Amino acid sequence: MEGSESRVVMNGTQVSYIGQDCEEIPAFIGEQYGGLAKRLDLSFNLLRSLEGLKAFSCLEELIVDNNLLGNDLLLPRLPHLHTLTLNKNQISDIESLLDHVAEVAPSLEYLSLLGNEACPNELVSLDKDEDDYQRYRYFVLHKLTNLKFLDTRKVSKREHEEAKARGAFMKVVKPKTDTKVRSCVYLPKEESRDLRSVSPGMPYTPLPSGSRDSKCHKGVFAKCQYVYYGKHSEGNRFIRDEQL
Repeated sequence: MEGSESRVVMNGTQVSYIGQDCEEIPAFIGEQYGGLAKRLDLSFNLLRSLEGLKAFSCLEELIVDNNLLGNDLLLPRLPHLHTLTLNKNQISDIESLLDHVAEVAPSLEYLSLLGNEACPNELVSLDKDEDDYQRYRYFVLHKLTNLKFLDTRKVSKREHEEAKARGAFMKVVKPKTDTKVRSCVYLPKEESRDLRSVSPGMPYTPLPSGSRDSKCHKGVFAKCQYVYYGKHSEGNRFIRDEQL
């Protein structure tokens, strides 16, 4: 215990316990520093839970970068928390996280999620671009209306206005995949549109034998509601009859 305690660095109301490979917050940190700490840095550990934060009732800044925190992350109510950085963890469900943070940290003004799957940054996700990231910002600001900084960028007045008007429609949906079928959802980049429910791709089944005879063909003509909003070329959507 003495060895672990000696690795805690305290400077005024700032407490750091960095790079100790701990999987949970040691109880002695909360017991000794919980009532004093306003800034807590637990970066570069192996944290999967933040249950030990219950002792930090006065916390204003929490840094838990480079840990193993996932979608089951739970925070205690932290009414004074204005800064939360969760960079380089394992969070993929952005909506659940934001709903939880909005409930337990109503004073939050700075949030950083870089390096998580939930943050579609092109530096860590090669299939994402700046438009994906901007839609993510609108969605986050729609959920957390008091934010002044998101990731490394100050939130502009225009972003707040766009988030209020269209942020609810800007959630980036992760495609569902399996070994045979891939179903993708493309959301609008320029303008918001009402989202329609999208079902996963149906498994392939061959046509009935009666429909394979060219002399006895049965077809259906209907209006298709699918609209492509992807960022890639649409050229391959047009296929000539002789290519079929």
